[in-house]
Amino acid sequence: MHAQLLEINTKRKDRLGAQLKFKLLAIAMDCAKFWEYPEEIDQYLIQAVSRIPQSKLFYVIDFQGLQISSNIFPDGSTKRHARGQDLSKRPYTHNIHSEKGFALSPVYLSSVDHKPSITATHPVFHENGNLLGFVVADFDIDDFPDNDLKVNQEQSWRQIKGDPAIRKNLFQQERVISAMDQNLDQVHKIITNLVCNRGIFHAKLHYGSSRATLWAYERPYEYQLHVLDEIINPDVCLAYPSHPYPTESTVPEHQVKMVLDRLKDLRNADETVYLRSGSINVINGMVGLTFSCDGSHYMTVKEFLSKADSFWFG
Repeated sequence: MHAQLLEINTKRKDRLGAQLKFKLLAIAMDCAKFWEYPEEIDQYLIQAVSRIPQSKLFYVIDFQGLQISSNIFPDGSTKRHARGQDLSKRPYTHNIHSEKGFALSPVYLSSVDHKPSITATHPVFHENGNLLGFVVADFDIDDFPDNDLKVNQEQSWRQIKGDPAIRKNLFQQERVISAMDQNLDQVHKIITNLVCNRGIFHAKLHYGSSRATLWAYERPYEYQLHVLDEIINPDVCLAYPSHPYPTESTVPEHQVKMVLDRLKDLRNADETVYLRSGSINVINGMVGLTFSCDGSHYMTVKEFLSKADSFWFG
């Protein structure tokens, strides 16, 4: 997993742990007092569940993973038939005995509602120090919003391998000149105008299938698909209102044409290993490329323009 995603996940778990740790500790200490009496545990958990309102399910298991309480729901309702079920294979039990105190599971998809979920556990100890079991609380991760923690990936080169079947047969194929290839200069001129003067901040060209997908600054949640007849016709510019080059852009305006010129070079450089699609996003400053081997590259415009042919083709 990307380093920043790991960092954000750790911060979110730390926040969740800070909210739950001492609440579950107090509940675990109380449960130890009447561990041998499931009915009393149920009655206690019905009262205690209000301390953790975000929990979608609350229960107690023994040290072998067998459930000894009923399922307790946030509204205080219960399901007695859950008693005795073997939960030792649940995702949160994998490392449960290696934890000496409060623990949070990895995120998993619930087998009941298929939502991303996380489970908090706290051991219950006898007064002599022996492990009795665990207090368990299940949560939907959507119930713990952290709007101030956002993914903003580092803008660095990333290479992703493609379909092994395509890579295996790479040298059995040869580029076929597409309709877009035959009109490439015209296409690139129109794309340059759309990006620099018509509010398109993200453009992706599919050279082999002769189509383009465009994202407009004013309507970023929608993309527009254009086939070749549309994208080689200057009239397409009328479909997008005039818009100044965005001030939020991280790409100097003159480099838009430079990127497209470089995409043309990569498209025509080799008949076996060639560019299938290329994209530019002037807001985050990234270029995306997919080659005939189905491998993909993502890098900044600055880095992309600095790469020599030897980087791509050895």
